[in-house]
Amino acid sequence: MNEQRSSGIRLSRRGFLAATLVSGVAVAACGRPNTTGVDSDSSHPIAAAEAARPHTGNTVSANLTAAPADIDLGGPVARTLAYNNQVPGPLIRAGVGDELSVRFINRLDHASSVHWHGIALRNDMDGAAPATPDISPGGGFTYRFISPYAGTYWAHPHTGLDADFGLYLPVIIDDPREPGRYDAEWIVVLDDWTAGVGSSPQQLFDGLRAMATPGQSSSMPGMPGMGTPGTGGIPAVPGVGGVGTSQLLEGDAGDVSYPCYLINGRIPAAPTTFSAKPGQRIRIRIINAGSDTAFRVALAGHRMTVTHTDGFPVVPTEVDAVLLGMGERYDVVVTAGDGVFPLVASAEGKNAIARALLSTGAGSAPDPAFRPPELQGRVGTVDMFTAAPQVVLDSTRTDTALTARLSGTMMQYDWMINGRPYSDATPLTIRQGQNATLTFANNTMMWHPMHLHGHTFQVIKPDGTLGPRKDTVIVLPMKSVTVRLIADNPGIWMLHCHNTYHQDAGMMTSLNYVS
Repeated sequence: MNEQRSSGIRLSRRGFLAATLVSGVAVAACGRPNTTGVDSDSSHPIAAAEAARPHTGNTVSANLTAAPADIDLGGPVARTLAYNNQVPGPLIRAGVGDELSVRFINRLDHASSVHWHGIALRNDMDGAAPATPDISPGGGFTYRFISPYAGTYWAHPHTGLDADFGLYLPVIIDDPREPGRYDAEWIVVLDDWTAGVGSSPQQLFDGLRAMATPGQSSSMPGMPGMGTPGTGGIPAVPGVGGVGTSQLLEGDAGDVSYPCYLINGRIPAAPTTFSAKPGQRIRIRIINAGSDTAFRVALAGHRMTVTHTDGFPVVPTEVDAVLLGMGERYDVVVTAGDGVFPLVASAEGKNAIARALLSTGAGSAPDPAFRPPELQGRVGTVDMFTAAPQVVLDSTRTDTALTARLSGTMMQYDWMINGRPYSDATPLTIRQGQNATLTFANNTMMWHPMHLHGHTFQVIKPDGTLGPRKDTVIVLPMKSVTVRLIADNPGIWMLHCHNTYHQDAGMMTSLNYVS
């Protein structure tokens, strides 16, 4: 068997063993989840949680291969890593209660995984170590799981800096009971891009760390601190090129200005086009797959009605634009006008955009640099939204209060949770059935989109009222966000900043179920 290479920051051996023991997750000696033992023992907490999920009896099968690939971005051809030789990777779609059976083959030169972002699936199929060990080069693994909830999700690796390549794909879970109050569906995947056209993700990370090391300089072309904004690798400057209210631009949304920003794998000068008819209602599922960029998204000439956040319905709310941190998803509905309209994703604070086109009739698209005035209008952020009544968490009591204090600086590039990097993390603990609050307290000058695996939580607004159901939430500089969650999915679950570089530098811990 191939030896697995270290793929990013990990728990110490002591931490791994302790986490495994407290959660009851069985890991076989060969490094694969012992799902046979779990499945055959109905008293096992993971098996019990799986039995409680809806089951249709249907199986949806898919095949994913991670491998090096040459990807045409609409002119530039990038040597990168991709699923099935395409960016984004192939859409995977199933219904609530269907079993997804996804055969993954790793043809990279290092260990990798597929994490199913936002899906409250069984722990040993999450695609993040140690719950699911990474897959060695040349190896394979079949992920089998059921999603209990409908929604817009996505998948990506949970190994090192792999998330800043082309390894991502949309995952849609449908609910046949959900009324389809729209005529067409448009899946929009946003990304910031450097692999194969600028500095490599590892070069960027090394440059960020070098700036924090006395006596070191990042003099390589394209490294942070070098070049021209938007040409690759320099630190983003807060407020430069930004639009809209100063509240949204508070602090730094990201560390790196990228050579390219993409929608559905294409640069602004060579956008993809979605065709529809005037008057049709279009559901746009927007996914931010970027590693270091928050995007403000607007469709020129249209207002949007936000219907879902991170897969869960909200009270419909009309906005001009939406703001997505890394890992977030928003579903919006628009009524299509007559003509050609750019969908523009402004890279927050980075003086750059991504774009795609909506075409419903005659006309030509504006200049690729065009920024629609809607970007400066009413921008939807988390505090504006309220969960639809049917998905409000039934948790009026609080059994335990958890805190994740976010710390670190650009000067040291030492991102941590509760004063420790992931290599020395002390997990948060919870017991099955507990109702908890979790407070993210950001003591830094950076944005941190915080993501919890295997669960959704309900945001508590500053005034104490309940907001939307989510799995990823932006925590602004020197601010706190408190969420409510129910411990109903046992195992070891990663909790981390979804900025790829902050995560790899240490801003990750785990939420462990204890008996």
